[in-house]
Amino acid sequence: MIKISVMIPCYNEEENVVPISEAVVKILTEQLSQYDYEILFIDNGSTDKTRILLEGICAGNKKIRAILNTKNFGQFNSPYYAMCQTTGDCVICLCCDFQDPVDMLPKFVAEWENGYKIVCGIKTTSKENKLMYFLRSCYYKLIKKMSNVEQIEHFTGFGLYDRSFIDVLRDLDDPTPFLRGIVAELGFARKDIPYEQAKRRAGKTHNNWYSLYDAAMLSFTSYTKIGLRIATFGGFVLSALSILAAVIYLVLKLLYWDRFPAGTMPILLAVLVLGSIQLFFIGLLGEYIMSINNRVMKRPLVVEERRLNFKDN
Repeated sequence: MIKISVMIPCYNEEENVVPISEAVVKILTEQLSQYDYEILFIDNGSTDKTRILLEGICAGNKKIRAILNTKNFGQFNSPYYAMCQTTGDCVICLCCDFQDPVDMLPKFVAEWENGYKIVCGIKTTSKENKLMYFLRSCYYKLIKKMSNVEQIEHFTGFGLYDRSFIDVLRDLDDPTPFLRGIVAELGFARKDIPYEQAKRRAGKTHNNWYSLYDAAMLSFTSYTKIGLRIATFGGFVLSALSILAAVIYLVLKLLYWDRFPAGTMPILLAVLVLGSIQLFFIGLLGEYIMSINNRVMKRPLVVEERRLNFKDN
């Protein structure tokens, strides 16, 4: 019997974890009853009642499993790791806060049965903050133009992934995985389905400006070279202009020795401008080096505290 895995990452979702499990089970048992199923929650170090509720959910349904991490390992590592722990013929990833519509699951499975290896949910509209949606749109368009790999606009990871793709993820051995980029990079047969992103059912979002910046820089350093190329070409151009300005300054001083005062303001401005440019590109270079360092260190994606409803418990 064909088996569907549903992977749901969660962090401090005590108000949503029970309703999302009930909603997913209802869809799977009523609209996808011809398939076997499993639901895998991965808790990223919740500090509220989420873990207690997960224990109750797993006790009531043996097809619902959970992995409890020792701490919060970030918004990318934890879901990626959980996807690789599933056992179904396909894996559907969705958020715990109901921003990813549960009623999309049958549509994903239908397209998967049509032969697509990956089915992506694409946000065409959103009920989230309009400013955030606008900034995300600008980011996606910018990264799409700069990247040498096709980038999928407004794709958050919500979608269905065939077992063959999951097997590839297991073999990648990437300690800093960026699933959205990997999906676009590997070129599996893909179907995009539009949807409207709803507001969170309850609770507060755990994303902040720092986490959004972290996601943006991971994508930038993993799939673009333009930052380093700008630094190289910009450095060459500025060096040429500096040498030219120095020569002109020297010639004018020699020709008009008494009428061409050598003030300190031009030197001060040059130092400030060039210094700020250098700091910017040193910081950008540091982002690339940090990304390389994380990959070279080969740390585990997550560290498990315990598992619920696994046979090897």
